[in-house]
Amino acid sequence: MKSDIQVKQIEVSFEPFVARTPLKFGAVVMDALHFCRVKATVENGEGKVADGWGGIFVADFWAWPTFDLPHEPKQAAMMDVIQRYADMATAYPGPAHPIDIFLDLEEDLRAMNEQVCAERELVPAQPFLGALVCASPIDAALHDAFGNVNGIDCYDGYGPEFMSDLSKYLGPEFAGKYIPDYIRSEYLPNVPIFHLVGGLDKLTEAEKDDSDPDDGKPVSLDEWIRAEGMYCLKVKLRGNDLDWDVDRMLAVHRIGGEELPKLGIEEMHLTADTNEQCETPDYIIEMLHRIKEQSEDCFDRILYIEQPTERDLTAHRYDMRELSQLKPVIVDESLTDLESFELAMELGWSGVALKTCKGHSSDMIFAAKARELGIPYALQDLTNPSLALIHSVGMGARLYTIMGVEANSRQFFPDATTEAEQRVHAGIFNVRRGVADTSSLQGTGLGYQMDKLLGS
Repeated sequence: MKSDIQVKQIEVSFEPFVARTPLKFGAVVMDALHFCRVKATVENGEGKVADGWGGIFVADFWAWPTFDLPHEPKQAAMMDVIQRYADMATAYPGPAHPIDIFLDLEEDLRAMNEQVCAERELVPAQPFLGALVCASPIDAALHDAFGNVNGIDCYDGYGPEFMSDLSKYLGPEFAGKYIPDYIRSEYLPNVPIFHLVGGLDKLTEAEKDDSDPDDGKPVSLDEWIRAEGMYCLKVKLRGNDLDWDVDRMLAVHRIGGEELPKLGIEEMHLTADTNEQCETPDYIIEMLHRIKEQSEDCFDRILYIEQPTERDLTAHRYDMRELSQLKPVIVDESLTDLESFELAMELGWSGVALKTCKGHSSDMIFAAKARELGIPYALQDLTNPSLALIHSVGMGARLYTIMGVEANSRQFFPDATTEAEQRVHAGIFNVRRGVADTSSLQGTGLGYQMDKLLGS
């Protein structure tokens, strides 16, 4: 098609950032990261040329959480994979639609990731999830560029005038069906924002001490709620300390119940995430029963449980049906391709967690499949700052998520967002009454308004 793109050039850059406060999730503490920014230049079949942009944190802490290797060599390997994938995408024989480019290169990405780890003698090798993180800012930039070069909102570029139907990716039952059949035709004006309660986060002002930042921003959970009115709270749990986890959920619920009504907000939603730390689903089943015994209201406000057990679904093949009868259980780290999607459903998981760091292209395919099958899905982030947050909130505003989108970079890495981004997209980076205002998502591509961000 004339709208298909030929990749002309991809530029990759990295910038280090230190966390405002450390983020503890699962068994790791994330306190410093490099942000990857990508600029892709493409040409369409009509000879038009345009740029597109993407970004993501190089977060080995989440994507490659092994204690057998230090952070530095893992991060260096991820940077290598990013650059090699950029070269791979540039060499793609195209022209093609960005979704086809991403899916056509998927197996090459797997092989290249293994090669990089072998060359660097890194054992265990980076999981494919980490390779997807590496590819994701390039994938995002190509979607943005596709929209820009064709003069369209990229979400309008997934219909029959731009690409084949979904049967190509999802089988004959999707013949004649397209991604726009499963997503919103316009951005929701407001998107609920999930605030992250990290494992080291302080819940009340009384807990603060001299080690906390003194920069005018909130520190404790009660301060954040008073400042931003967040009524969606995602709680990071330990997964191996049941008393602590139950108390933590009850404490977060109590603080939300105290602070939100003062703002005239009665709504409150909780989610819980142990980041794979539970040995079996029985841990969460017991936790939920104990929470219900102590506070039915807290139990009722839990929307779902996120990835309680190991990411390798084949290791123990845990049956999630008993847990999912209590609360929806959402697969996250395990979801890397359609095969893992199918296996999770076979094992009784309730739904899936999408993330822009797993690839915009695959998110569109997963969202269509989930919507068709009536499977709920959430949209989480990777402490997304800058362009990554604009992209993620925009996606959340076009999808039918369980409830909004996670956005925690304002808590942990606010300095990774530029002043221009905060000014142009003030409604996204400044949460008010628990929601992000998406009115700044305008123009072509992913709605970044890069002309304003670059000052041109």
